[in-house]
Amino acid sequence: MSNPVCLVTGVGPGTGAAMARRFAAGGYQVAMLARDEDRLAQLSDELPNGHAYTCEVSNADAVKDTVAKVTSDLGAPDVVIHNAVRGTRGTVLEISPRDLQRNFEVNVLGLLYLTQAMAPAMVDKGKGAILVTGNTAARRGKDFFAAFAPTKAAQRILCESMARDLGPKGIHVAFIMIDAVIDVPWTREAFAGQPDDFYIKPSAIADEAWHLAHQDKSSWAFEVEIRPFGETW
Repeated sequence: MSNPVCLVTGVGPGTGAAMARRFAAGGYQVAMLARDEDRLAQLSDELPNGHAYTCEVSNADAVKDTVAKVTSDLGAPDVVIHNAVRGTRGTVLEISPRDLQRNFEVNVLGLLYLTQAMAPAMVDKGKGAILVTGNTAARRGKDFFAAFAPTKAAQRILCESMARDLGPKGIHVAFIMIDAVIDVPWTREAFAGQPDDFYIKPSAIADEAWHLAHQDKSSWAFEVEIRPFGETW
């Protein structure tokens, strides 16, 4: 297909779906990756140029096979967005080592698997973008994020290593630091009573990802922080 290709992991009802919609609206063929086959099918029905692929990003073989299928069906991705995330709450005395390990597998190893599978084709073309959705857990280890914050910090540092290596080869790597509660149904329940401007809109996150993916090479951003105008920080 002649259209550019965007691959998005973690396509759920919030940020992932918004990313798929934004890039589809911009003329991309969008490969949508998630574990929930029914959710993907529903979104692919909505988006004529959205294509569903069930994949567990923490599994190296699954990522390799899925990337090969996407490349065969649509072409090599021009933009990769790692939005899949796994997080569990708990203090250092409450969490299990397996909690930390599983979070690391999705958040960090998943990014590594995707990059190793897709960056070589980008290097050959001399262009491409790899974007990662992160949050402020990458910078601060709150007491109840003992199994989550270390993995997001590692994810950010991996992104920085990627940017330093792949940037000079024409690939834009960027980390989107989201300092906000994302507006999805379950957060509306958890933070009942908050005004609309308390939340960050998934569509606004997607707009920022679109901007990063199309920045001029003379002004690439690596880390971008986004938050609602009223957020205390």
